[in-house]
Amino acid sequence: MSRHVAIVTDSTAYLPARATERHGITTVPLTVVLGDRALEEGTEISTRSLAQALQKRRPVTTSRPSPELFAETYRKVAESGATGIVSLHLSAELSGTYDAAVLAARRAPVPVRVVDTGMVAMALGFCALAAAEAADTGGTVDEAVTAAEKRAAGTAAYFYVDTLDFLRRGGRIGAAQALLGSALAVKPLLQLNGGRIEPLEKVRTASRAIARLEEIAADRAGGAPVDIAVHHLAAPDRAAALADRLRARVPGLAELHVSEVGAVIGAHTGPGLLGVVVSPR
Repeated sequence: MSRHVAIVTDSTAYLPARATERHGITTVPLTVVLGDRALEEGTEISTRSLAQALQKRRPVTTSRPSPELFAETYRKVAESGATGIVSLHLSAELSGTYDAAVLAARRAPVPVRVVDTGMVAMALGFCALAAAEAADTGGTVDEAVTAAEKRAAGTAAYFYVDTLDFLRRGGRIGAAQALLGSALAVKPLLQLNGGRIEPLEKVRTASRAIARLEEIAADRAGGAPVDIAVHHLAAPDRAAALADRLRARVPGLAELHVSEVGAVIGAHTGPGLLGVVVSPR
C-alpha cells in the first residue's frame, strides 16, 4: 500500500472488485448464519444459496464482524504502510458493525477514524470510493472522512421488496411496521432515512412499484453529475431493465453499477429485491 491513509469498509458495501483493487480498499466480512453454519459474506455463501434457503424458509440470521477481526485487519493494514485508517461502515441503526470497529480502533497501532455512514450497499460503497479518492490524491484522514461524509449527505437509497416478511423477521423495518397490516394488498417502496429503513410509498402492483422506483430515482438524480447503483436479489432481468431505463433518462449519469446484493442484505429483504442508490458527485 503506497499511500499513508488507508480505507477499510465492510462487505455490505458491495463494491465492484475492480474498484477495491484500484483503490486498495480493505473489506471486512459480515457473517450469515444458515442453520448451524456461520459463513462469511462474499467468500463462503453465494446469493443463490441464500435465496434457496429463504425460499425454503430455513432459518437465516446475520452477525457483525468481531472486534478481534477488525483489530487484526487494522494491524495488517498498518503493517502494509498505512499511518492512518478511515473505517467506513453500514448504518449503526441496522448492525453492530460500527460498534465492533470502534472497540477495535482503540487498540489499533495507528490512528483509526470509524465512521457510521448511515448507509448500506452501494450507498456505503460510494462513500468508501469518495474517501479512497481523497486519500489517493494525498488527502489526510480528516480530508478522507470529510469526503465520505459529504458523499453520504447527498446520497439516497430507495428499494422495492416483494414482501416485508423478511424485514419484519429480522427486526430491520423500524417505522415500516406501519405497512405490515396492508402488506398483502400493496407492494411497498422503502427508503433509507437517518440510517433507518422507512416506508416511502405503497403501490398496488409490482410493475407500478418498479415504475415508481424508476421515477423517484430519476427525479432525485436531476441533471447534475451523478452515480447510480441498481441492486437486486434473484431478479437480474428486472435489474437490467431498470438500469437501461435509468441510463436513458438521467442526463448527468456518470457511472452506473448493476449488481446483486450479498447474503447479509439479502437475508433481510428476500428474493425479488430491487434497489436504486443515487449519489451526486
